[in-house]
Amino acid sequence: MKTLKVLFVGLGSIGKRHLKNLHAVAAERGAQVQAWALRSSKKPLPDDVCAQLAGQLYAWDEAAYDYDAAFVTNPTSLHFDALQKLRGRARALFIEKPLFSDPSQRLADCIDEAQTAYVAAPMRWCGAMLALKAALGGLRPYSARVICSSYLPDWRPGVDYRTVYSARRALGGGVTIDLIHEWDYLVDLFGMPLETHNLRGTYSELEIDSDDLSVYIARWPHMLGEVHLDYFGRTYRRSIELFCKDGTVTADFGAGTLTLADGTVQNYAEPVNERYVREMRHFLDVLDGRCASANTPQTALNVLKLTLGESV
Repeated sequence: MKTLKVLFVGLGSIGKRHLKNLHAVAAERGAQVQAWALRSSKKPLPDDVCAQLAGQLYAWDEAAYDYDAAFVTNPTSLHFDALQKLRGRARALFIEKPLFSDPSQRLADCIDEAQTAYVAAPMRWCGAMLALKAALGGLRPYSARVICSSYLPDWRPGVDYRTVYSARRALGGGVTIDLIHEWDYLVDLFGMPLETHNLRGTYSELEIDSDDLSVYIARWPHMLGEVHLDYFGRTYRRSIELFCKDGTVTADFGAGTLTLADGTVQNYAEPVNERYVREMRHFLDVLDGRCASANTPQTALNVLKLTLGESV
């Protein structure tokens, strides 16, 4: 039975999710996982997480140089440094989104050409999105309207929202890049827009120093788009509406539905973790050489620059 030697750089909530899914998907393929976590805190981990680890490390000089894969799941502001230290240590990289907090950072300075890399894009793997993508060939949208609205204090139950990276600009927080998923899937569906205009800032009563509202207007060759991102919506909303000749097609990612132009509602509701499991299957396919990365660092960097109004 094949054994995958893996390093997790950071093991917060998303790192724990990926660790659990990695074990599950590897087991589907008859493989085992030996995973180490490189941590900045010695706070004890839950027993079930410890059971999934071969060991815990607290300094880079404790890490090996022959990992099959490394997961970069620490705060965004630390990604660049982590990737520099992973050169020559890991054959493949799974990088949590966003890629960097500073779009001027260069891929050539942190990722070795020999390393295969995938940047997290879980929205691409949810059931409603896969159904929308399958239907897209028969549509000719005139415009798209995208919204992602949620209440930041509700994101992590039991955790003070003021302490998480989302609330802190210095750690790469703020809706503009924290909710980069929306631009990631728009570029995946329609390609890079010809031009964008963005207004953003902090407008609510939330005790944060990062932006809590970001609004875009964009233009593609045959379509216009509107994107609304916020941290203060009390009712969770995450959807895309495509206005087409025969009517409006709506993918509601919260409800897990796809509503066609004739009013037919297709149901793709599923546990949220299913999209992460599909994503992990894709990453292991990339690791095994079965397919190319669906979201390369260069693509992710271009999307990051787009969200921040930088030239691509």
